[in-house]
Amino acid sequence: MNRLGDATSPYLRQHADNPVHWWPWCDEALDEARASARPILLSVGYSACHWCHVMAHESFEDPAAAAVMNRLFVNIKVDREERPDLDRIYQLSHQLLTDRGGGWPLTAFLDPDTHVPFFAGTYFPPKTRYGMPGFVELLGRVAAAWDQQRDQLRAQGDELKGVLQRLAEPPETSGLPDLDLGSRALEELRQQFDPTYGGFGSAPKFPHPTNLRFLMEWSGFDREQRRDAWHMAGSTLEKMAAGGVYDHLAGGFCRYSVDDRWLIPHFEKMGYDNAQLLPLYAQAFVHTGQRRFKEVASEMGDWIVRDLQGEDGGYYSAWDADSEGEEGRYYLWSRQEVVDLLEPEEAELFLPRYGMDLPPNFEGHAWNPYLARSIGELVAELDLSPSEARRRLDSARRKLLTHRRRREPPLCDTKILTSWNGLMIRGMAVAGQLLNERLMLASARRALDFVRATLWREERLLAVASEDRAHLNGYLDDYAHLLNGTLALLSVDWQDRDLEFAARLADALLAWFEDTESGGFYFTSHDHEPLIQRPRPFQDDAMPAGNAAAVEGLCRLGHLLGEARYLESAERALASAGQALSRAPQAHGALLTALDRFACPPHHIVLTGDPDVVRQTRARLAGRLDVRDEVYAPTGSALEARFASTGPFTAYLCEGTVCREPVIDPDGFLDLLGSD
Repeated sequence: MNRLGDATSPYLRQHADNPVHWWPWCDEALDEARASARPILLSVGYSACHWCHVMAHESFEDPAAAAVMNRLFVNIKVDREERPDLDRIYQLSHQLLTDRGGGWPLTAFLDPDTHVPFFAGTYFPPKTRYGMPGFVELLGRVAAAWDQQRDQLRAQGDELKGVLQRLAEPPETSGLPDLDLGSRALEELRQQFDPTYGGFGSAPKFPHPTNLRFLMEWSGFDREQRRDAWHMAGSTLEKMAAGGVYDHLAGGFCRYSVDDRWLIPHFEKMGYDNAQLLPLYAQAFVHTGQRRFKEVASEMGDWIVRDLQGEDGGYYSAWDADSEGEEGRYYLWSRQEVVDLLEPEEAELFLPRYGMDLPPNFEGHAWNPYLARSIGELVAELDLSPSEARRRLDSARRKLLTHRRRREPPLCDTKILTSWNGLMIRGMAVAGQLLNERLMLASARRALDFVRATLWREERLLAVASEDRAHLNGYLDDYAHLLNGTLALLSVDWQDRDLEFAARLADALLAWFEDTESGGFYFTSHDHEPLIQRPRPFQDDAMPAGNAAAVEGLCRLGHLLGEARYLESAERALASAGQALSRAPQAHGALLTALDRFACPPHHIVLTGDPDVVRQTRARLAGRLDVRDEVYAPTGSALEARFASTGPFTAYLCEGTVCREPVIDPDGFLDLLGSD
């Protein structure tokens, strides 16, 4: 019997018609495994995962393979986006068992009593190939090993569980980490940087937005280091935006590139990537004035509102890589198709601009557009004005996008994750403020209102909403990222209720996740289901580490309110992260950014008084502030005790919890800021 039909996860529902007797992760499934003494076959994936689809079609839809699975194992399907706690634990277990990185689909075989894995892998083909055993053959070998070598496998499991628990133990602390770690991280990133195509390391290339943000925001660099940091960040953002990993018709980035040049992506488009990249492009525009950075940020915002935000306001999770059974089919073009859809004067620009006058770049038969030629080159060749060239290219892109939207689209995973929505609310608020894009700000407001109404229950967060259902105990990432999103929106669109909500989020985070003895925060709450490990995440993965996001949010709120307990918790968390930071600074970009915010607080500016004067003064601050600085313009009474208005206009310039004397003249305040 397959039990996935009522799941909230679109990924699990994709498997509801499999002949496999799938269970979701639940007490009933674990009880069944224990009672039947059959190992658990745990399969972890997500809806936009190409190789998850491949393995499903090859094996899970095959009645013969399913019969073997059903006879030998209790089969559990997990959406890694709904259950990041399980994914985090079993990916680490895979790494320890195999001595190599994991991925999706994750295939693990668990002891039915302890839930400790005794064998793990990722994708397995139906028949032996690629140097991997065929899936059905593997099932027989794993079951035989469990029957014949159970004592040895359980002894191995005891060792593995011991390692997992030691890795989660609180480290010894010795005060705040050294700020010199910022320079060490810069040097490590410099050694990995690709000076030709941007990015870090070789193919496959991922954006690593937490490291890009660290390079753009760390305040402790000297002039030469800052130049190097901005060169690496700016070059990476520029090359990514020129490559095929960027959707040049609709906007938004795919998850990663399979090549060094960012030309051919893995075509899935994830909410968490775009949420983090959006504010970086807006910041890069403000820092450099380069038009292309603004174009990309604006196009990303349009795509997010149009294709990633639900009618109720919440942001969806992802768009699939596949459509009509093929990866990338939705995004690829033939040259003739483009020529037929465009006017000749549009095609003569579009084809060379996007590399379609060159040989096909996708598997020898199709083109994935990328910026192959600059507009400057093309206008010189064709004797056009830049404005006319842009007009023709914009017209061509609109026509092709309209045509593309008539194709069968990839699946959109419409579940709404609290943590990813927190990231996106922050991204839209920051970019909307920097670019003066009201559409982005309104979108962020709708999303925050949705999350507060749907996923905040009895002073606790739920992790996911889908199909009119909200469930699952919230994780550290949910509280920490939503706290930062709320504060980012508060800084540009003040509402007293947002400040109140931020404080309630922070209080819940401390109550349910903090290790009050050793400092730092657990990934799961104190009343969460017991698992074989309780992680304490300091290192970034595709998302900023939960501890880093918690520290940043607590610092921002603590400085704004002058609330010592938030800052003390942030300090304890940073102290507990010292050993991890020292071992690999560049793997902890978000934590370094949080350390910088705590140890070297940015300015936060509070403007009160006549709304018109406040608005005009705020507009005049553009270009005068550091990328880390924050401006608040409270319109109610929530901060009156700390930031009283003394007339038509009052401005406070604060650093950390210390504020200078209030200034009542806008010009005088701007002079003060310029002399700081």
